Amino acid sequence: LVPTLAKHFYPRADRVVAVSKGVADDLSQALGIPDERIQVIFNPVVTEDMRHKAQAVPDHPWFEPGQPPVILGIGRLTVQKNFPSLIQAFAQISPSQPARLMILGDGPDRPMLEALIGKLGLEQNIALPGFVDNPYAYLGHAALFVLSSRWEGLPTVLIEALFCGTPIVATDCPSGPREILADGQYGALVPVENVSALTQAIEEGLAGKTTIPNKESWQPYTLESVVDQYINLFEG
Repeated sequence: LVPTLAKHFYPRADRVVAVSKGVADDLSQALGIPDERIQVIFNPVVTEDMRHKAQAVPDHPWFEPGQPPVILGIGRLTVQKNFPSLIQAFAQISPSQPARLMILGDGPDRPMLEALIGKLGLEQNIALPGFVDNPYAYLGHAALFVLSSRWEGLPTVLIEALFCGTPIVATDCPSGPREILADGQYGALVPVENVSALTQAIEEGLAGKTTIPNKESWQPYTLESVVDQYINLFEG
């Protein structure tokens, strides 16, 4: 019933807020709302609490001094996140770039992912720890964050990775990554489900060829910035 109700009520609103430009475009096309009545206001992701948590050291032996760099993925283990492509890309990384892959999260695809890892013989180099209390600590100490999704809305974890200063590789999926990464200015973008391109981007990231995010990259997602935009919307 939700799409039907949305088509009935959304066009009656004075303004509609979308959390990304991609979501705004979808709303406009699906519900026939003029673009000028839709305003993009991002979710307030960045907080001081996140900064404090990112400085903590992960409780995992892979992050101890002298260990190979860790590539990190985060998300529910579902078809949307497309972790098989990430695992297959990791399997193709050159032996000259030793690394490990860790995917935080849980979900229905866990048995399939574990079977794929076993088939590739990568049990010693890929870990699926499940959910962790402080994912920001892992982000803050990872060598590279990779988002391999088939689709998103506004992938919060990309913004969190920007704030933690972690180099990023992301699929150019609809919608959010291109918008968050400013057309590739703040991280590498690769085609969806292109394992070869993902492998190459990961290798370049491990080699230090991927941009390290700066403050400008995450500033639009601070609580203060978002609150100001809502105040301006109500006053306008």
